[in-house]
Amino acid sequence: MDAAFFAQSALLGAGLAMDAFSVSLANGLREPNMNGGRMVKIAGVYGVFQYLMPLLGWVCVHTIVSLFSSLEKLIPWIAFALLGWIGGKMLWEGLREQKDPDAAPADRRLSGKDLVMQGIATSIDALSVGFTIEQYKFREANAAALLIGVVTFVLCMLALWIGKRLGTKLSRYASILGGIILIAIGFKIFLGGLG
Repeated sequence: MDAAFFAQSALLGAGLAMDAFSVSLANGLREPNMNGGRMVKIAGVYGVFQYLMPLLGWVCVHTIVSLFSSLEKLIPWIAFALLGWIGGKMLWEGLREQKDPDAAPADRRLSGKDLVMQGIATSIDALSVGFTIEQYKFREANAAALLIGVVTFVLCMLALWIGKRLGTKLSRYASILGGIILIAIGFKIFLGGLG
């Protein structure tokens, strides 16, 4: 493993992390009072999923390629459904808050279930990275996936921080804006998968 390997893996991680970055931005908008520990937890979930998915793809290529290739067509649909559901829920809550400020939920925190769904939805496209690293031995595939996860974690921490700063200023519209962002990302993944 040389410098080119690490640079290529880091760039791949940055590209794969863009969906998680955008979702983290939306989460920061939604929770402007989020503490540092919660930011690490959220970014950590995205980083772990971005680490696991390429490895899972690598394992699939080396074991059950025919099954994985048929499932690959479902990836955009799954991502769109998960992000559409979470984004729609945020949008609905935000619109309800605009009509009736007393209807605002006491806790605007992202639930653990929603966080896992976001982690899957934003990293599911990384499964196909297993195809691009299929020539690697496991040690190299693991190192590439680890770099992808670390880059994702760092970028998501940055996005959460930016979202928190903006969320404080845009708190009245944070859920609406966050919901629109999540739906748009799901739609982008869906259209990209069809093309």
